[in-house]
Amino acid sequence: MNNLSSATEFYLLGFPGSQELHHILFAIFFFSYSVTLVGNTVIIVIVCVDKRLQSPMYFFLGHLSASEILITTIIVPMMLWGLLLPGMQTISLAACATQLFLYLAVATTEFVLLGAMAVDRYVAVCNPLRYNVIMNSRTCIWVVIVSWTFGFLSEIWPVYATFQFTFCKSNLLDHFFCDRGQLFKLSCDDTLFTEFVLFLMAVVIIIGSLAPTVISYTYIICTILRMPTASGQRKAFSTCASHFTVVVIMYGSCLFIHVKPKLTQAGEYNKIVSLLISVLTPFLNPFIFTLRNDKVKEALWDLMKRCNQLFKG
Repeated sequence: MNNLSSATEFYLLGFPGSQELHHILFAIFFFSYSVTLVGNTVIIVIVCVDKRLQSPMYFFLGHLSASEILITTIIVPMMLWGLLLPGMQTISLAACATQLFLYLAVATTEFVLLGAMAVDRYVAVCNPLRYNVIMNSRTCIWVVIVSWTFGFLSEIWPVYATFQFTFCKSNLLDHFFCDRGQLFKLSCDDTLFTEFVLFLMAVVIIIGSLAPTVISYTYIICTILRMPTASGQRKAFSTCASHFTVVVIMYGSCLFIHVKPKLTQAGEYNKIVSLLISVLTPFLNPFIFTLRNDKVKEALWDLMKRCNQLFKG
């Protein structure tokens, strides 16, 4: 194997179909990307400037929106470029490693943030009198620092191990970005042990962030059901509905990527799941957290009025 040369660049096959179909996909994804950037940026701005949103829940929401902007920006611009130009897109080995690392690191951070938001909702619903004491500003800042640090540090070895292999079977990646599963298919080395270790690491990260979410929502549901009034139940549930929706989408996507009916369909399934994580969820995030949250809608309306007054002045 040492005599075999490893690929120094890859060709991304992207999406199948005609150039006309690619132009349609470009328009759809460009619109989604634009809405994602604007929507999540607006959330970050109103969380920073509006005093009504100066609470742990919206502090975490601001960082979640930042992670959504990052994860879609890591993937979508290159995907759009590939749809716009005819032929296959070339990416260097270094750029491929960088893209994969940033994608995995931000995705891991997002899972940790979702777990932290679930615990925050548990404290708010089940221990409302102690909420300000438990979820104080110092605790929230440390949670965010740990989330981002863990996300980036935890993916250093997996990405390093991935690019230690020799990619000599081909340099064609059946994806629109540097997907790790497709990279392993191109390796001439035995990747079974490394794939198993990386699978265990992914399971630990997913279960580790999902466990507090499941436990928190179990207590939340029990507490809501014990509330004497229907209006109190609706109010308590509305504070959790947005977060719960995002959790279902994110973890549902992860289940799809690990449960495939046939190995030959893995490439197409990975593309679908990658679209869910990098395009659909960041696109839906602003709508999920604004349409179902009165405080955010009020802050957004006030921001629009301020901008309107500014333009008139």
